[in-house]
Amino acid sequence: MTGVRSSTVDSVVRRSARRTPRRTAVRYTERSWSYAELDAAVSTAACVLTGHGLSPGDRVASYAHNSDAYLIGFLACARAGLVHVPVNQNLTGEDLAYILEQSGSALVLADPDLEPRLPTGLPVRPLRDADTSLLAELASPRPFTPVRRPQAEDLVQLLYTSGTTASPKGAMMTHRALVHEYVSAITALDLTADDRPVHSLPLYHSAQMHVFLLPYLAVGAENTILDAPDAEQIFDLVEAGRADSLFAPPTVWIGLSNHPDFHARDLAALRKAYYGASIMPVPVLERLRASLPGLGFYNCFGQSEIGPLATVLGPSEHEGRMESCGRPVLFVEAMVADEDGKEVDDGTAGEVVYRSPQLCEGYWDKPEETEAAFRDGWFRSGDLAVRDPEGYFTVVDRVKDVINSGGVLVASRQVEDALYTHPAVAETAVIGLPDERWIEAVTAVVVARDTVGEAELITHVRERLAHFKAPKRVVFVDVLPRNASGKILKRELREKFSRPSGP
Repeated sequence: MTGVRSSTVDSVVRRSARRTPRRTAVRYTERSWSYAELDAAVSTAACVLTGHGLSPGDRVASYAHNSDAYLIGFLACARAGLVHVPVNQNLTGEDLAYILEQSGSALVLADPDLEPRLPTGLPVRPLRDADTSLLAELASPRPFTPVRRPQAEDLVQLLYTSGTTASPKGAMMTHRALVHEYVSAITALDLTADDRPVHSLPLYHSAQMHVFLLPYLAVGAENTILDAPDAEQIFDLVEAGRADSLFAPPTVWIGLSNHPDFHARDLAALRKAYYGASIMPVPVLERLRASLPGLGFYNCFGQSEIGPLATVLGPSEHEGRMESCGRPVLFVEAMVADEDGKEVDDGTAGEVVYRSPQLCEGYWDKPEETEAAFRDGWFRSGDLAVRDPEGYFTVVDRVKDVINSGGVLVASRQVEDALYTHPAVAETAVIGLPDERWIEAVTAVVVARDTVGEAELITHVRERLAHFKAPKRVVFVDVLPRNASGKILKRELREKFSRPSGP
């Protein structure tokens, strides 16, 4: 009876393969996999991985670019009872070594061009582009019989947090947590087998993999994987009728809307637009909705520790609440709490806390951090938000990003939204920098599309917000630092621009 009632991540694909075996599951460059072929490839890859002497519970890191092989490697780990460790392919040196060592990875699945960056001494298996690669092995299909069939409560992945404020922590995700999250995503985001999604964000990131690719495989859709969110490729797929659904963080949507071909291409076939990973500036969203009136926008909010989808604002819910991140999804209970963990009144800012079967089991080998995050029966998110009487949440800021200016708390998002209404502002991030007079000085870091001065932008904000919220300083840069998921790394900005200042 072992495993009869268990639902695992790899069984999502197995069920779709039994239901629609000949339907196309995944396309990547010139390769295409039916659901039956994908399921068989996962079993073959599981045989290859266990052939390395790995046992259930061992960790396998993936250090590679987007590809069909990356997906198959993850699903093979799930089928073999191994714990997958996705690693940002942009990491090098100490940052890369930290995750590999902290996770205790016994094997690394890597693209050949990235192998030279890896620390010496770790066994490596090429994912593709080599005669000994995992992809090459799939030419000889073979069945897989696990030594121990994975169970719902087993770990399947360590999702390392983005590390925008501290060292990354490995959120321990079980099969049960992720399968619950897939159901939440399917119901909240209206995912169907008839959709034609394109997946262009990094697959090591939980949003692209677990909010979109795996849930879409669960419903039997035809999926296209791209190496990166290349505007020309996306436009071509939409115009060819091969893509009608796209997820991207605000930075990518901003880039697409600023592309010179954006208004020249026929994007009418694009039906569903998903955004998340960071806060979408309201002025940017308004421009996108005006440019593509037939496109339904979904705001997806959450974090790695909850799989990562926690709340959704659907297309019909945007009017009158453009700043909101929506209401909790099917398997998530959320509350706004004060520092003592007590629920605050609607309209009062506090920390968002969660209870959910989607939540991680804690942080890998970090008991103190786990205890601090899970308190009083709730998970502390670190996000500052308010809830309205209809149950809609609006994120004010990350708790650590709120600026204490002269003893008054200023939400950086509000200042950013005001700056985005100026036509010369292409991108901006507002941070607090140490200041002898103000404790923290509100500082705007701006990427400008046209010539504009510091005084003009400060005046622009003062005309829209209380004067104490306006920037004390504006810094102009060519580009904002961000991780591969699109989150602006405010920690790096604070470190770069912090300097003693007088009254």
